[in-house]
Amino acid sequence: MRPIAVPLDVMLEDFDIVIEDDRWAAVDLEARAHAAARATLGHLGLDAEAAEMTLLACDDSRIAALNEDFRGKARATNVLSWPAEERGAVTPGGDPLPVAPGIDGMLELGDIALAFETCAAEAAAAEKPLDAHVTHLIVHGLLHLLGYDHENDPDATLMEGLEREILGKMGYDDPYKENGP
Repeated sequence: MRPIAVPLDVMLEDFDIVIEDDRWAAVDLEARAHAAARATLGHLGLDAEAAEMTLLACDDSRIAALNEDFRGKARATNVLSWPAEERGAVTPGGDPLPVAPGIDGMLELGDIALAFETCAAEAAAAEKPLDAHVTHLIVHGLLHLLGYDHENDPDATLMEGLEREILGKMGYDDPYKENGP
């Protein structure tokens, strides 16, 4: 299945995107990120126009430093997320706590970072288009901001199911489907 075209009118006013590595232009990151945010938040019944979040599009060196600073792991990773507040589910496999608007009516979600080299290497190794893999990781990061996790099997089942549904609505194949015969 080929992904649907990303409409130009999907830009969200309070979704800040900081691009530190020009290679991200290859996947039209800004339009893709806004479309993924709209799809994810809309799927969960949240007002995308009221959401505040930031995406840092960087390289492996930068994300490795962030990974070490915040997780104590001195290596690059594909995506990191910093939720504005803890929203994790009370029971494994349960829905996270709801996002409550702030006094200004906005939904403060948090921050996500993506590393270009790691994302590109993973996409190539899985024989998947880079734009599809990056869109999946943006959806994945947003779900983390909303309190979803994959630390245990019930949570992973819930989160991966949401990723499949959201990406399917966007016209992408199942990101967890193995390539091959």
